[in-house]
Amino acid sequence: MRSFINILFIAMLQFWTGSVFAQQTAVNSLKHQISSDHSRLIFDLSAQFSHRVFQLDNPPRLVIDISDARLNGKLDQPSSNHPLFKKIRSAVRNDKDLRVVVDLKKNGIAKSLTIPANQSGGYQLMIDLFAKQDGLAAKPPVTRSVASHPLLSKRTPSPNPTKRPSARPEALAAVHNKPVKKTPQRSKDVVIAIDAGHGGQDPGAKGPHGTHEKDVTFAIAKKLAALIDKKPGMKAVLVRQGDYFIDLKKRMKIARKAKADLFVSIHADAYDNPSVKGASVFTLSNKGATTEMARWLANHENSADLVGGVSLVDKDDVLASVLLDLSMTATQEASQNAASKILGSLKQVGHLHSRSVQKAGFLVLKSPDVPAILVETAFISNPDEESKLRSVAHQSKMARAIFNGIDSYFQQAAPAGTYIAEQGRQHVISRGETLSGIAQQYGISMQKIKTTNAMNGNQVRIGQVLSIPVDG
Repeated sequence: MRSFINILFIAMLQFWTGSVFAQQTAVNSLKHQISSDHSRLIFDLSAQFSHRVFQLDNPPRLVIDISDARLNGKLDQPSSNHPLFKKIRSAVRNDKDLRVVVDLKKNGIAKSLTIPANQSGGYQLMIDLFAKQDGLAAKPPVTRSVASHPLLSKRTPSPNPTKRPSARPEALAAVHNKPVKKTPQRSKDVVIAIDAGHGGQDPGAKGPHGTHEKDVTFAIAKKLAALIDKKPGMKAVLVRQGDYFIDLKKRMKIARKAKADLFVSIHADAYDNPSVKGASVFTLSNKGATTEMARWLANHENSADLVGGVSLVDKDDVLASVLLDLSMTATQEASQNAASKILGSLKQVGHLHSRSVQKAGFLVLKSPDVPAILVETAFISNPDEESKLRSVAHQSKMARAIFNGIDSYFQQAAPAGTYIAEQGRQHVISRGETLSGIAQQYGISMQKIKTTNAMNGNQVRIGQVLSIPVDG
């Protein structure tokens, strides 16, 4: 009888314990990411929760307390070269709460955001830690919910906006009486976003002698940026400005934020067969474009963004689909033209793996309104090509070839209102071209080209540079 009572007691205890666990919020995983200016912790939780974030000194620590929660997964530990995190550990607090402690290399400024993670009721807690600048004190952590997320708050303005105090009359008078200097407007630069592939804890491919792809791509990207910045009317934006990891989608977001006219992603290919060699140029495949268009139309966050300067958020489904389709078609055509110019230029530097522009579904190329190409400069898995990629001289040659292709593309397709467009365009005569064909290509008359270039006849020669007038 006593043994039966003991068994019954144990069973009831297990049932009670299981019920308590079932009511607690489960922390299913904790991951972290590194960005250019901050480090992020991502908690996946099973239900809505309350939490507290604070920092401790001596030694520096970031503490996250989650009420009535238990750890149901593993903690993703940071690498030894992580810029801020040393180690992540957890413990049970007050018999029911979960405390996660991140040992830091230095304190920073923490901000947290809670958002619904999926339709099944899960939630995510994202905590961003920004490294403190010298002389700045750490601000208290900011906790936000999804309702205060900047992407949503701009669509739901406060019903009682705070009025700003009016300026004093004498101050306004002083402003109106002050002479205003008019500065002449400068024509816009063509903006080229240069994406050095991989970075940080993602080294990319590795050559037989230990060369990392991330180092080669960054070296070439910096040299290319320098060439672009020297060209009047052109401006380079380095997507990655150091050895750190950037998410693929964020790379394109950086380009779109910079209002880039072209996105160039630089890589160094690898293959099992070490004899494979040569450069390649890729654009987005039709299948990849179709998939991305569907994603944009389905994602409300994307639809609120601008596509080619037009917001889709206030358009019906059919019109939004048509506008996005037109934008992506134009973008793909521009990408193909730019890729062809760069491929032709790379031919002068070395061996080509493919003599035509290739198409693939690379995630980094999936932007609806920024022409994007991916350049595989060589096969880092080939010992000879790895040796060249390590050479500063060859890196400069590769950067120059890519630049020449970019320059050639914008001489023919500079956006309206840019300095290059207003200076006119140039066309370098290639084998098989005729004056009539060039006039048809640019939509102007043969006579206009002849007059601009002081030509007496219709004959052109290979390598001849023609100035193409902006209007016909």
